[in-house]
Amino acid sequence: MLRMDQTRLMVSLDDLRDYAPQYRELADGLLKSPNAFIPPFHSALSDSVRLRHDPDKHDIEGKDYTVGFRGSFGDHHLNPRTLRASHLGKMISVEGIVTRCSLVRPKMLKTVHYSPKTTTFYAQEYHDSTSPSSAVPTSVITPQTDAEGNPLQTEFGLSTFRDHQRISIQEVPERAPPGQLPRSIDVLMDDDLVDSCKPGDRIQLVGVYRSLGGGGGAGGFKTLLLANHVVLLASKSGTTQAFTSLTDTDIRQINKLSKRKNIFTLLSSSLAPSIYGHEYIKKAVLLLLLGGTEKNLPNGTHIRGDINLLMVGDPSTAKSQMLRFVLNAAPLAIATTGRGSSGVGLTAAVTTDKETGERHRGVVCIDEFDKMSDVDRVAIHEVMEQQTVTIAKAGIHTSLNARCSVIAAANPIYGQYDVHKDPHRNIALPDSLLSRFDLLFVVTDDVDHVRDRKIADHVLRMHRYLQPGVEEGTPAVDSAAQALSVGGNLATTPGELLTSAFVKKYIQYAKARPAPQLTKGAADWIIRVYTSFRNDEAKGNQKKTSPLTARTLETLIRLSTAHAKARLSSKVEEKDARVAEETMRFALFKDVPKPERRKRRKLNRGVVGDAAESESDSDSDTEPAVPERMAGGPAAVPTEAPRKLTPVAAKAPVETQESHEEAIPMTVLLPAINEGMSTDTLFGTAEARGCALLMTEDNEIMLSDDVVYKI
Repeated sequence: MLRMDQTRLMVSLDDLRDYAPQYRELADGLLKSPNAFIPPFHSALSDSVRLRHDPDKHDIEGKDYTVGFRGSFGDHHLNPRTLRASHLGKMISVEGIVTRCSLVRPKMLKTVHYSPKTTTFYAQEYHDSTSPSSAVPTSVITPQTDAEGNPLQTEFGLSTFRDHQRISIQEVPERAPPGQLPRSIDVLMDDDLVDSCKPGDRIQLVGVYRSLGGGGGAGGFKTLLLANHVVLLASKSGTTQAFTSLTDTDIRQINKLSKRKNIFTLLSSSLAPSIYGHEYIKKAVLLLLLGGTEKNLPNGTHIRGDINLLMVGDPSTAKSQMLRFVLNAAPLAIATTGRGSSGVGLTAAVTTDKETGERHRGVVCIDEFDKMSDVDRVAIHEVMEQQTVTIAKAGIHTSLNARCSVIAAANPIYGQYDVHKDPHRNIALPDSLLSRFDLLFVVTDDVDHVRDRKIADHVLRMHRYLQPGVEEGTPAVDSAAQALSVGGNLATTPGELLTSAFVKKYIQYAKARPAPQLTKGAADWIIRVYTSFRNDEAKGNQKKTSPLTARTLETLIRLSTAHAKARLSSKVEEKDARVAEETMRFALFKDVPKPERRKRRKLNRGVVGDAAESESDSDSDTEPAVPERMAGGPAAVPTEAPRKLTPVAAKAPVETQESHEEAIPMTVLLPAINEGMSTDTLFGTAEARGCALLMTEDNEIMLSDDVVYKI
């Protein structure tokens, strides 16, 4: 503490309870009677500092050393709504959002007065109902004369003051009862605790609940908290952000998962598992959450690293739902609509009490972007590129930082997207604004019998299937074990979806790592792609959704860097640039050339090995689609299936009955069936699927999308 020039020593209540049985009563006394137990701690700390400090290294003159408490508070962990009269005079822990902070002002502790006539110094101490000690409150009026009527002069240089600040914390919205406004409470902060939080921060505060005199009649009194310790849970201003703490197990799982070849596809498909399709949009959203690397050049130029994304398309194409999933996955995100937003609301307003930094270094989700007026839409031009808000009005000229990503959704000008018109005529947004979006996706509601059937099957599956032990109304994003995919290139088994909480931890860990460096191979590939885009534009061969400018080159760099972050790589390699090109081509032209499929050297015998070995060399390499059971009849059954049906018929029902899961993927069931069999009699994937179809016709099991269900 002395070496770091701090004045507050943190003591854990859990350590006091575990140190010795007699100290358990001390910990309980701190919670129940803090006014009697805290002052001895302060006195003991001050005595220890005076005995142990080194006069040559530590300056302790005029400093007030205090003790802060943390740990488990049990039933003393409350929120502003649950505070009652029984908690007065006790130490409690409260969690909430800071809504208002006053200025830091000095508070008098002791004044020194001098009498010129008698050449005598007088000192007077001041106590009020907020003082930590149990002293009787004194008058706050400074004496002007001594006892004999001689005038006194206040010596401010010899007087003692302490920093003082008042804040208000409000109940977190997610814990407030539906239909009721959040409650708030005032907090007094002194000394080193002042300016430890800003408006918009989520904090956990430890303090003493006190009542003040001077109530407004009817026996009412004002109450407040005397802060003892502040823990920042989530900061919305400045560069410091507090996130969910990662355990050693989380870090090991993240590092192990990052070695998989399909980690980027796995993360993107886990973002919104209840939305079918939109594979490239999900990948782009993942890149937006990871972000690129910002650059601050020596000449003061700032190059943004945040990625902006715009989705324009027909109604009922899950654009708004995609924004909701971004709100769940992003650490700091705010949602708004174009009709309810103004340029002042999205940027800043000149008031006497400015509370800025609400979503600095966060994500802003704007729905119905096309409904904004032109005046308000112009206000965010500067925010999206320069990432600053310049104010020059009411005698105030300043520039505020607004470094955040923007993801917006809009509808075409005609209600439905007209494929016969150019993209910019459908969107009806100026090119100056479109060029500020790194990616612009056109989402059309095309009529496709196969795709519509898969979407219907996907939606009905979420409505009809409920995992055992899952309550009604549980969000699908939180129940990753449910089978939500119904085919397609990104179809995954229930075990290949990640929970939203783990995805947030993965993104947090990836963004906290050092920024990856751009290699020469990736730089050459990006230059080649950019020049190719510009040449195609000059020829005018193909329609594009947004103009190709120098910002497109920066977009490719940001996308490549974000993909390298997803792999937890320290270098941006050529394969990262290839993914950036693929995403950019789909956003510009909605046409991505499919890479050649690579042949496997070994046949899949149904043995589940290392995940890194079983995946293809890149995310784009896909396996041949599994034949689905359509209305025309079941898939073809191998001719050898009846000959080898006996082992499956004997083991499949046993495995499904012994398992506690209602649904078992074929990738899990197949190794159990092959267990104990000779090499020449092992079942392949196609053989096992054919046998399972025959057993489905006999009503022994049910097979759907390579998942076996109990009957």
